[in-house]
Amino acid sequence: MNVPVRLLIVDDHPVVRDGLRGMFTGDPDFEVVGEAADGAEALALTATLRPDVVLMDLRMPGMDGVTAIGRLARAGSASRVLVLTTYDTDADVLPAIEAGATGYLLKDAPREDLVRAVRAAARGESVLSPSVAGRLMGRLRAPAEEPLSQRELEVLTLVARGASNREAAARLFISEATVKTHLLHVYAKLGVNDRAAAVATAYDRGLLTPGGR
Repeated sequence: MNVPVRLLIVDDHPVVRDGLRGMFTGDPDFEVVGEAADGAEALALTATLRPDVVLMDLRMPGMDGVTAIGRLARAGSASRVLVLTTYDTDADVLPAIEAGATGYLLKDAPREDLVRAVRAAARGESVLSPSVAGRLMGRLRAPAEEPLSQRELEVLTLVARGASNREAAARLFISEATVKTHLLHVYAKLGVNDRAAAVATAYDRGLLTPGGR
């Protein structure tokens, strides 16, 4: 049997927490280990419960989600943070990604997309809602298609060969967070929102070739 993904739900609205808890509690692949109503409580519970994934809202009273994400990253937390929010403006998306969020979804995402995103986050993979991917693409692309950098190609090549973020980081002697940032840039430049689509698009465009780059 697969070990269930341990999940911490962070949202200041009790109704939202109840709904998410009900959704995941009914799935044997997940275990909701706790709930928090703000960023400060999320930090404390993450330290004691050590969830695999923290499902994090952004706009909360007291400590907001971006601040909490940044503090978790600086503390070296192994928990992945998947943002689940109503907002997809540049002022929300970019700070959250830069702070260390593994993925970014909107609350109107279908249930199956949310479940798939949590599983991906637990594996260390980045998942972005289409609108968020579009915003990042708009910020990172030049008017003409911006080419991938040498390092981005190196990361994508390793991903195409089946390497995890951690394995790619070890091979390239960079941090796992840096690998994630390179992948987000790749997604934005290629106009995709996950690693499988990035690899497929790169092959289609001739950026990667079987047996090589």
